[in-house]
Amino acid sequence: MTVERYVRLFAGLFILISLALGIPGSPLFVSQWALAFTVFVGANLLQSSFTNICPLATILEKLGVPVSGNTCGS
Repeated sequence: MTVERYVRLFAGLFILISLALGIPGSPLFVSQWALAFTVFVGANLLQSSFTNICPLATILEKLGVPVSGNTCGS
């Protein structure tokens, strides 16, 4: 897998986990403050779309994960 796919995987996974922990009807509910992590992930994705700076991508690149030449399947 490439850096871009890992970033999408982690973002989706973290959002789903934080929603499961933060929505009162969920059997995994802990606190509504868990939804703050959803906001953090969304804000990070938004800012990286403008700045092209993603902390997770930087970490993965330093770990040697290959970078794809194309993004979003184009």
